[in-house]
Amino acid sequence: MTAQQFVSPNEIRSRFSHAMSDMYQKEVPLYGDLLELVAETNRQVLREDAALAHQLQITGEIERLAMERHGAIRVGTADELATLRRLFNVMGMSPVGYYDLAVAGVPVHSTAFRAVHEDALQISPFRVFTSLLRLELIENPGLRQLAQQLLARRRIFTERVLELIVLQEVQGGLDDSQASEFIEQALETFRWHNRATVSAAEYQQLHDQHRLIADVVAFKGPHINHLTPRTLNIDLVQQAMPGRGITPKAVIEGPPPRRRPILLRQTSFKALEESVAFVEHDGSSVDGHHTARFGEIEQRGVALTPKGRALYDRLLQATNDALQAPPSEKNAERYNQLLAENFQAFPDDYATLREQQLAWFRYFPTECGLAAKDSLDKHTTLEQLIAQEHIRFQPLVYEDFLPVSAAGIFQSNLGDNRHAQYNAASSRAAFEQALGAEVIDELALYQQTQQRSINACAQALGLNALAV
Repeated sequence: MTAQQFVSPNEIRSRFSHAMSDMYQKEVPLYGDLLELVAETNRQVLREDAALAHQLQITGEIERLAMERHGAIRVGTADELATLRRLFNVMGMSPVGYYDLAVAGVPVHSTAFRAVHEDALQISPFRVFTSLLRLELIENPGLRQLAQQLLARRRIFTERVLELIVLQEVQGGLDDSQASEFIEQALETFRWHNRATVSAAEYQQLHDQHRLIADVVAFKGPHINHLTPRTLNIDLVQQAMPGRGITPKAVIEGPPPRRRPILLRQTSFKALEESVAFVEHDGSSVDGHHTARFGEIEQRGVALTPKGRALYDRLLQATNDALQAPPSEKNAERYNQLLAENFQAFPDDYATLREQQLAWFRYFPTECGLAAKDSLDKHTTLEQLIAQEHIRFQPLVYEDFLPVSAAGIFQSNLGDNRHAQYNAASSRAAFEQALGAEVIDELALYQQTQQRSINACAQALGLNALAV
């Protein structure tokens, strides 16, 4: 079989994300209402903000806005995580970034499987935030052993999807029929199962240790626990949710509202209470309920450089120190006020963000620059070309996550007001050992994308190179 007969990983990823969305809307109908609300909000924003619409047109972001989604799953063993890495590789998705959520009271560490090149992201930006339960953080030895036994018994992948993963690895790709079967079989790993694998008493023990532990351990597979459309104005969506019968969480996670958004802001509707059948040791079943799955919304801004991230982290920490309590419904107004005050120290225009090297950008030759191509000084600099309007810059969208925000979403949607404290050290090495690969440094990816855009400008303008 030739490579020409294979379906591209980008196409498989795109088809999989649409299939996942269709499945989740059937399982969680409220998510379909959320998609409609976000689509309406985006249309409104684009009508009212011509400059933003033009910016998105230049960068190509407008074409992928409607398909911008991420999902999240949680697994329990190294084998499950390592196999997921191979499954996502079929779709051109690599592990990017390491996130330790234990520091924020959630006993998992995570990575994001996503495409790494801007061209691939343009075709399908779908990403899956994937968390591995840290069993060593279960304090009760007997409960830890129970969790290990339960996880060791389950099989979260179909035999056929495992065969197709191997087939792709051996022959270097999948043809159209194989790709369709792969998507169908892979979806089974993410499907909701309302029959637990534990008794009601065992579930309660796991739940009392931490609700997320029960969510990971007590079921047949790592059901997708949320999907996320992208909005251009998360504050408008948050305000409109109650009118649609959707209850939002109290506080939007991430930075405050800005004219020029940075990083990632997230909100969600509260997780559904769903009927579950618990399996007793005598073979009978007991009706109960479980709370885990929800709908989330994200607003993405410009990616920050290490210098920008350091400033962001410092201002966020100052806000939390002043609040002296986790953000909640009770202190939401005070939290938002403190956040806005502290972030006045963060520049809110792209020119300053670029000049102070706080954010990453993409560069594009202008029509004026292309027209002047033959008369340009071969030793001209990037800054000179920008000043002459021969090159323009646009923000490079943040494609990743924020650990404190992810933990805040998890805690809110698990209905857990107890903020556990875990003293265990961050364990990236242990995570990578379980994964079977090193995670990719997301900051290096942004730097590479920015540099590729500069190189493309130089080539289009007939220049050898451009210094930043």
